[in-house]
Amino acid sequence: MNATTLVTERPQQGERAVLAQFDIGSAMTADEREEFALLATAAGAEIVGRLGGTRPAPDSRLFIGSGKAAELQALVAATEADLVLFNHALLPGQERNLERLLQCRVLDRAGLILDIFAQRARSFEGKLQVELAQLKHLSTRLVRGWTHLERQKGGIGLRGPGETQLETDRRLLAKRVDTLEQRLLRIESQRAQGRRARAKAEVPVLALVGYTNAGKSTLFNQLTAAGVLQADQLFATLDPTVRRLTLPSGGLVLIADTVGFVSRLPHELVAAFRATLEETRSASLLLHVVDAAAPQRERQMDDVERVLAEIGSAEVPRLEVFNKLDLVADTPLPRLERDASGRPTRVWLSAQTGAGMDALLIALGEVTGGMQVHHRLELAVTDGQLRAWLYAHAQILHDHAADSGGWEVEFNIAATQLERRLANDPVLRQRLAGAGLP
Repeated sequence: MNATTLVTERPQQGERAVLAQFDIGSAMTADEREEFALLATAAGAEIVGRLGGTRPAPDSRLFIGSGKAAELQALVAATEADLVLFNHALLPGQERNLERLLQCRVLDRAGLILDIFAQRARSFEGKLQVELAQLKHLSTRLVRGWTHLERQKGGIGLRGPGETQLETDRRLLAKRVDTLEQRLLRIESQRAQGRRARAKAEVPVLALVGYTNAGKSTLFNQLTAAGVLQADQLFATLDPTVRRLTLPSGGLVLIADTVGFVSRLPHELVAAFRATLEETRSASLLLHVVDAAAPQRERQMDDVERVLAEIGSAEVPRLEVFNKLDLVADTPLPRLERDASGRPTRVWLSAQTGAGMDALLIALGEVTGGMQVHHRLELAVTDGQLRAWLYAHAQILHDHAADSGGWEVEFNIAATQLERRLANDPVLRQRLAGAGLP
């Protein structure tokens, strides 16, 4: 075969994986190693071998030294592995050189997380976001490394939403990326309209954030009975869900379940999911869900805060929710912690058993209570337009016929929303004053 017509293809997909985790410059903690194994399992890999080692700095050609590369080659052959997963960020050249040496697919940490997101995406927007992140990550790896990308064949790092075949031509790749970005801009415009509508109605929005597998979806289901998938695995749910929640105090809020975070989350994913994560920026309150039983919970909390800062949500008020209390040794009692001024700051609970949920609802009622006011008003038969406005902007608690032929209405409404109405309706202000303000 003529050298000019020789085509270089990457090795085919596979699920039998060897994990490569090295101490480069500093030691990797045990929980970081275990988390990477969980990521591999979440992607569907069967772990058949592991290799570690110590090195002061990455090798420019193979990332690892020639001795470790030979050891890894022997391990791949002995285990008949067809995939090597590196818990590191590999340069495109290093990835290609390793694949030529090992004769199997090589995937770094970012590529593995992208593959998990590709499996989890269900909504149209989620699929577009994942494909965009994958293309940006793979763009430098396509040159002379792929003749095609047949996604429907599957395999870790290969599957995903979008086109069946992706040609390596940079112009076509750039065109596809541009198309996806334009589609996501249109979707973001629709999301922005929804956020403006919620802001106009002054309904508080609470966003659940936290490390992956901290129990956000379980807590979300406990609060709203939404039936969102909950499983003891990383990134069990990806697409955000928003539901109404009526608090025991009578207040109405919207609660959003967002995608979980993880350490060293690929920048491509953060950028692609910026539109979805925008919900956290516009939220009235962030419920930072923490796995109380995780020995590395402080690191996980720092990772979450780092991503929140990156997407511009650092200034949004927080309420920490320490979940999985039932898994903590010498299980402490569920409780609500407050700061020096008496404001709720942290709730300890178990979303799985329901213990401590009442404390969370009390905290939510207190935190959001200042955003709404409670009123009772008797409406005349001629007040149909006002009654319709109340139904559009307030939470109606009771509405029954009055002896006068009108209605007796009890409702909660955002203080700012009511104040805007009263500024242009002095008669209503007088009527509320006469009815007796709570």
